[in-house]
Amino acid sequence: MLDAMQELGLGSSRYALGMMQGRLSPPEEGRFQSFPRESWREEFARAKAAGLEYIEWIHDEYGRTANPIFTAAGLAEFDALKQEHGIATPALCGDWFMDFPLIRCTAEEQAEREAHLHALIPVAARIGAKKMVLPFVDQSSMKTDAEKETVRAVLRRALPVAEAHGVELHLEADFGPEEFAAFLREIEHRMLKVNWDSGNSSGLGYMATEEFAAYGERVGSVHIKDRYRKPEGGVETRPLGTGSADFEDVFRAIRSIGYRGGLTLQVARGSAGDEVEFIKGQIEFLRSYCSGQE
Repeated sequence: MLDAMQELGLGSSRYALGMMQGRLSPPEEGRFQSFPRESWREEFARAKAAGLEYIEWIHDEYGRTANPIFTAAGLAEFDALKQEHGIATPALCGDWFMDFPLIRCTAEEQAEREAHLHALIPVAARIGAKKMVLPFVDQSSMKTDAEKETVRAVLRRALPVAEAHGVELHLEADFGPEEFAAFLREIEHRMLKVNWDSGNSSGLGYMATEEFAAYGERVGSVHIKDRYRKPEGGVETRPLGTGSADFEDVFRAIRSIGYRGGLTLQVARGSAGDEVEFIKGQIEFLRSYCSGQE
């Protein structure tokens, strides 16, 4: 029987389909997204059962001491589980930099956090992650020109390390299309890419085709989720197709650049304990946007 990816045309001939780590487990301590300290091992089997090809691994402060990627014994278990279930880990999500942003901190704190970034790059390479997502949204959002220049300086120092280890740095930011394009023009480096998120985009009121027209050639990875823009203000993450994202526009934009990377589901959560079936339903939603497309 064809698995969910092949039925959707999302296998190796199209897009690999993966899951943000933690979405295959009930939330821990009320956290919407975090490294699943209690169930990271089980997520490999659940990913396979859901018809997924990979897990985007998370590094955050909550899971720092339990994350297997930082010890030899942990890596041995991690490698065995990947091989047993046939699940890849092609991306590392640096949510630690949401906990400890590279901006709005003291010079000493910034130096420590930048050193951590440099140390994390070879860890990403070790686990097979060819890309590392660096979030600059919410509490780590760049608000001023000075903060933008601080981040550009951090990136200019980190990119040689990234290139040496074959790990791209993918920026997740909340800029509008032209502002993001202008920011990227200041750093023309082949290892610097954009992580584009359908939920963040729609939640901010942007149109995917406008964003991709501005900087689509720099898009290296895609997160798929849906957010609803409330009339009274604010946003909430909802199941695919029930928020503000225009998925016809989303996939028109993705196709416009000939994108062949993975689609990482970073979707809303279903009922605790029913994660696999909920994800199967989210994959089913994507069928009409992905099947049979040129």
